[in-house]
Amino acid sequence: QLHLVESGGGLVQPGGSLRLSCATSGGTVDAYIIGWFRQAPGKEREGVSCISLNSGIPYFATSVKGRSAISRDSAKNTVDLQMNNMQPEDTAVYYCARVPGPIADIPLSRVCASSRFFDSWGQGTQVTVSS
Repeated sequence: QLHLVESGGGLVQPGGSLRLSCATSGGTVDAYIIGWFRQAPGKEREGVSCISLNSGIPYFATSVKGRSAISRDSAKNTVDLQMNNMQPEDTAVYYCARVPGPIADIPLSRVCASSRFFDSWGQGTQVTVSS
């Protein structure tokens, strides 16, 4: 059974950077899209960034656009999310998840905005931005 495992979370000072990694356990990722979501206490889960594995096209939510990058390492079978200039509002549990197959006629921005398209989830990694 496929499992997704996040790593790289931790405590970072405002203005600092973190690189989160999403790895697979139990098999090769058979995925169309890998997404990163986050959930802060008392808030709804938010789609942060996604990448289409076929095309390499990324999507970033407005909240992280311009200071984040998402990339796939095919050799390691991981998808990494690099976040820079982090702020206290970035504090949350970060999850990665997969969309297993193509979704016709729905732009990546809409897919990434809704967790309902994603069928496998990791357990999350805590990110805390604080001085």
